[in-house]
Amino acid sequence: MIFEVQILGANSANFAYGRHQTAQVVNHNETLFLVDCGEATQIQMLRYKVKLMRIAHIFISHLHGDHYLGLLGLIQTMQLQGRKDALHIYGPPGLDEIITVQLRWSDTRLNFPATFHCVEEGPSRLLLDTEHVQVFSIPLQHRVVCNGYLFKEKPHKRRIIPHAIERFGLHPGQIVALRKGQTIAEEDGTIIATPDEATLPPPNQRSYAFCSDTIYDETILPLIEGIDLLYHEATFTHDMVERAAQTFHTTALQAGHLALRAGVGRLIIGHFSSRYRDPEVLAEEARTIFADTSAAAEGEKYAITFQNQEHELESNLY
Repeated sequence: MIFEVQILGANSANFAYGRHQTAQVVNHNETLFLVDCGEATQIQMLRYKVKLMRIAHIFISHLHGDHYLGLLGLIQTMQLQGRKDALHIYGPPGLDEIITVQLRWSDTRLNFPATFHCVEEGPSRLLLDTEHVQVFSIPLQHRVVCNGYLFKEKPHKRRIIPHAIERFGLHPGQIVALRKGQTIAEEDGTIIATPDEATLPPPNQRSYAFCSDTIYDETILPLIEGIDLLYHEATFTHDMVERAAQTFHTTALQAGHLALRAGVGRLIIGHFSSRYRDPEVLAEEARTIFADTSAAAEGEKYAITFQNQEHELESNLY
């Protein structure tokens, strides 16, 4: 089952050195979620062949332009391409007004339902609950209301060992029961097979957290503890720590500390200041604290894999 993040934009406020403003696509089993939508996001989607009509949920972190100014154009392109499916947009107070005022004054009547979900300032809450994944808000500390987003898989079912089907003569209903952890038996109580005999434990629940603009803030540690992949802003190197605090941003060194404290699997840093031609200098700084750090590269896909190889071989199981 695919679970990956593709970076569309990794820079901060300005376009620089071919880098674009914040945007990324989370792909969970071919269900696409757009996270932030800076200017030119739809151009980046064309460049990297992201199917915009398959996006049903858009998450906007906050109302600084480099995180949402591409949204109106994206909505209008969906309209021009004949979208009929519902679109859900999650973001801070005021986002609905910003978009609907522009649609009204341009006399644009959408042919598809667009629903805005207000993500208020305050504690984390569940925003979306699908068949396979849940999305929670992560309260961040910035100059305006700002939230990150946590994507968590729901528990997986146990996995049938292929040779067990023939060994125990299992039919589809029995396979379903075993995958749910149920023992199957004859009418007289004779046990046919137990989950321990016929199945493997379910894969772990994978997780991804997107933490955009924020000061260094350890209060989010309980929300991101132990997650598989963390994206965290790292606008400056640590020699600019005072500037980072003034602008409510984080340094690469601080991002590394947060990843280490949270015990995450991997760290991707982004939201690079245009003062850095090569973001690798930021990644190198973060790696002095947290070794498994990458600088976000536009177009790159970052897979969120199961924690051990046995689980990665699930394509051989049912």
